[in-house]
Amino acid sequence: MTRAITSTLLSSEAGGPVKRTVLPSGLRVLSQSEPGFRSVTFGLWVGVGSRDEPIQLSGATHFLEHLLFKGTERRDALEISSEIDAVGGEMNAFTGKEYTCYYARVLDSDLPLAVDVICDMITSATLTAPDVESERDVIDEEIAMHADETSDHIHDLFAEQLWGSSPLGRSITGTPESVAKLTRRQVAGWYKRRYRPENIVVSVAGNVEHSDVVKLVRKAFERHWATGEAEPTPVRRGSARRVPTYGGVRVHHRDVEQAHMVLGMPGLVRNDERRFVAGVLHGIVGGGMSSRLFQEVREKRGLAYSVFTFGSAYADAGMVGVYAGCLPKKAPEVLEVIQAELATISKGGITADELLRGKGQMRGSVVMGLEDTGAKMTRIAKAELVYGDLPTVDEILARIDAVTLDEVGELAAELYAGEPALTVMGPFEENTTAFTL
Repeated sequence: MTRAITSTLLSSEAGGPVKRTVLPSGLRVLSQSEPGFRSVTFGLWVGVGSRDEPIQLSGATHFLEHLLFKGTERRDALEISSEIDAVGGEMNAFTGKEYTCYYARVLDSDLPLAVDVICDMITSATLTAPDVESERDVIDEEIAMHADETSDHIHDLFAEQLWGSSPLGRSITGTPESVAKLTRRQVAGWYKRRYRPENIVVSVAGNVEHSDVVKLVRKAFERHWATGEAEPTPVRRGSARRVPTYGGVRVHHRDVEQAHMVLGMPGLVRNDERRFVAGVLHGIVGGGMSSRLFQEVREKRGLAYSVFTFGSAYADAGMVGVYAGCLPKKAPEVLEVIQAELATISKGGITADELLRGKGQMRGSVVMGLEDTGAKMTRIAKAELVYGDLPTVDEILARIDAVTLDEVGELAAELYAGEPALTVMGPFEENTTAFTL
């Protein structure tokens, strides 16, 4: 590929314009123009996440995300943050299991600054030995803080139980032990191998012109990297063999005032055509205050303050589950009620009224979740990086409307018949028999 290739993914009439340019280096630039906004969200997505790490590099992707904020050949850590702060912007990053994102939200007139700062971080990080050592301590603090947030930490423990020692079962941050073993050479090697133009998607949404974005990005990358020719690298992992899953009960002793539990089982992979059916089912079972579990567990019995369903989907694996937080003495009864409701639902216990509410909830979350530039930026980036398709909002709503009661019932029967796994955290003995499946 010797020249940039630009195409229109969505026209103005279809909810765009969304345009895509592939540079000769393989780097992809996407933009969604929203002239009615005065802000812009600029995101740079790298197709590498924690699931890509071999066991000896556990936590390296997240470690690297921290280190890129520590300094470049042109800026130190204070200059990186202060330049965005000085224009009233916001900048942050996050690491997922299948990608890493760096983003900034600024006024439209300050887009050149955001592009320059973030691209500078991505292309010219110094990764000095002192920074590696100081940030190692920061990450240890982050891991400890997350462990103290028991309602969040239990989801990591559940993923570990469901997926075992596979990369999907490991924590994104790594463990204190794995982080302690990471060397500067290992992290720098990970950076060099994975942060390449063909593995990067730039995504921008707001009051922008696509051609201006392409010029800014091209200039920022060519300034630092010798960008040759390459084909884009889509992150569409997966094979015919699903990631192995494990069931059973695991109890983690914690001296806390509230018990936390997650009951779950394998779910759908990311591109399963039934994902819209799953979204409606999620709303019916535990997605809101009118959901079956909220009504049965909290409203009718007063057993728990918080109860909800959740799901995660990856290229070759997925999970569905229920979280509940309650007083320890009520935990066994909460589990019994949840199990009973899932059994009822899996046997065709969903009503037509619940189907309508589930559809309405999903429709609302889709539309209202796209009413800021950050959400729009994320949507087009994920479409490029992991889905390979960008449907219009109207197409999504039509898929939701087409979901039938039979489809929801069939999927519920399939999912809730899967081998369950239960993770419990609270002031219980780890060998207790109070929780059974």
